Amino acid sequence: MQKIGLFFGTFDPIHKGHLKLINFFIKNSDVEFIWLITTPQSPFKNKKEIQSSSSRLELISIALKGNSKVKINNIELGLPKPNYTYLTLRELQKQYPSNKFILLLGADNMVNFKKWKAYNEILENHELYVYPRKILDTIPNYFIKHPKIYWINAPFIDASSTDIRNRIKNKKSISDLVPKNVCDSILDKKLYI
Repeated sequence: MQKIGLFFGTFDPIHKGHLKLINFFIKNSDVEFIWLITTPQSPFKNKKEIQSSSSRLELISIALKGNSKVKINNIELGLPKPNYTYLTLRELQKQYPSNKFILLLGADNMVNFKKWKAYNEILENHELYVYPRKILDTIPNYFIKHPKIYWINAPFIDASSTDIRNRIKNKKSISDLVPKNVCDSILDKKLYI
């Protein structure tokens, strides 16, 4: 049975913070592979704000080039919108019954995890590896002490895709936030302008 870490996100765009976390989990946890689940539309985000799936997938491919431990899984692109994690997990488990799927989540997700559809089903069937993120509210004690939730001492990532998009709109450099090949592609294709 392979342990697969699932890293969900719109990755709009993927940045060095994402890559740092991916590398951390590959080197410092028991997950053997990481699958990036590219979300076409989060139930918590406005559809208009998101770059096309093909543009985002292309940037992710560029960023991951040569990393055999990480792959893109675009399962959510074929599922009904908006995308709910529990349905994606059900579908993954159906397609890959011999894999054990672990969710890699930022601590900011845990503040409102009770609002996720079927969050109990997720916790019943999967472990969560939670990495530090800036949080503005308290995380319910239930999640802090939950036996299936592991609080991982991963590096704190302050980079955000929103910040990168804003920098591009304001004609500021993003070269310190994204890999060079991703930066070149964004500028080349005039994305996020």
